[in-house]
Amino acid sequence: MATIVRSILCLVPLSIGMFCALSYAAQVEKSSRIVELDRVIAVINEDVITSVELDEEVSRSEGILKRQGTKVANNEVFERQVLERLITKRVLLSNAKTLGVQVNDAELDRAMEKIAEDNKLSVQGLREELEGEGQSFAAFRDEIRAELLIARLKDREVDSRLVVTDAEVLSFLAQQESQGANKSEEYNIAHILVSVSEQANAEEVNTRSTKANEALAQINKGVDFAQVAASYSDASDALQGGAMGWRSPARLPALFVEALRKLAVGSAGGPIRSPAGFHILKLIDKRGADTPTMVRQTKARHILIRLNEIVSESDALNRLNDLKDRIENGADFANLARLHSDDTSASKGGELGWIAPGDTVPEFERVLVALESGKVSAPFRTTFGWHIVQAMERRDQDMSEDRNKMQARQAIRLRKSEQQWQDWIRYQRDKAYVEYHLQE
Repeated sequence: MATIVRSILCLVPLSIGMFCALSYAAQVEKSSRIVELDRVIAVINEDVITSVELDEEVSRSEGILKRQGTKVANNEVFERQVLERLITKRVLLSNAKTLGVQVNDAELDRAMEKIAEDNKLSVQGLREELEGEGQSFAAFRDEIRAELLIARLKDREVDSRLVVTDAEVLSFLAQQESQGANKSEEYNIAHILVSVSEQANAEEVNTRSTKANEALAQINKGVDFAQVAASYSDASDALQGGAMGWRSPARLPALFVEALRKLAVGSAGGPIRSPAGFHILKLIDKRGADTPTMVRQTKARHILIRLNEIVSESDALNRLNDLKDRIENGADFANLARLHSDDTSASKGGELGWIAPGDTVPEFERVLVALESGKVSAPFRTTFGWHIVQAMERRDQDMSEDRNKMQARQAIRLRKSEQQWQDWIRYQRDKAYVEYHLQE
């Protein structure tokens, strides 16, 4: 009608009364159409989610699943689950805003460049690829900004506060030893979480348990696990089919490990109750056996000349070339290091001890690896300054114990991070005011 009214106004002079009536009728129809198409679906604190926003998120989520070859098992259940994820996302972004967490345009541009590079595209190529699939490039940027904000929020509120003590590492390794655990054993798993609020009463817990059992029943009927995860899981990886990838037992809660050891490859089990809710696990594959970790180490010593207002690049280079010539003509490396090196190793004659791959900056490692035993390198530059280095001798060393300690520390940290982040999300979600209008 709005289009017709504009045509009439162009062709026929109208009385003020008729003009007002027609304009009012057009506004009423337009208003009613907006209410019908873009009504409020949920209220979250001072924010709202509209039906258009939900439809866009459902469409985006379906697109992700389609590209992975996964179909939506139940449209109504899927829509409700998408709404829950959207509510949680809004709660997290609201927290980020309150805490002053920001991602500026330059940081977002770098992230977009990295995504394009990972897909072997330019940013313009990425834009064309997205628009060719019917996606808005601006909306994609907004989505990436949101992901960066949430990642930065996690780092601020959880990861930056994590501490893993030496006692925890030793206790963890002792527990593995006592249980006869295969330290290199890994599980490739997928996971569905039906979360339960900390304040949930018995009736709510029972409702969530029923939902988890419904999900497991779907899987047992042969419905693809990824489809069920997309429609039922509250975990952040739901749209990736619940895929958690390869995990060592160290990176998994003990109740997960116990359940996985009873599962055949390709099968699913659960629901398993934890403080976070109900879990369903699928064991996709498993691998691993204890093998020694032999590492080529180099015993090395060096002389470092740092750059400053007095020492220029050419000064450092000339000094090191002179010292290299003196060493090759019989001067003692250790004595020259004590007299000339700006490194803390100077007091030890420049000795750095046994160096394994990854112990030094890449520039230093590249020179050292290529150097013949007993030889002194040409001067080279790192972020610390200019160096010469001597490869004194080499050996192959079993680093299994050191590796196990490092892996244990990383595993404990990752497990703590995942658990505490989920707890933090659940706490923020529980204390948020949420009002549903989905059925109106």
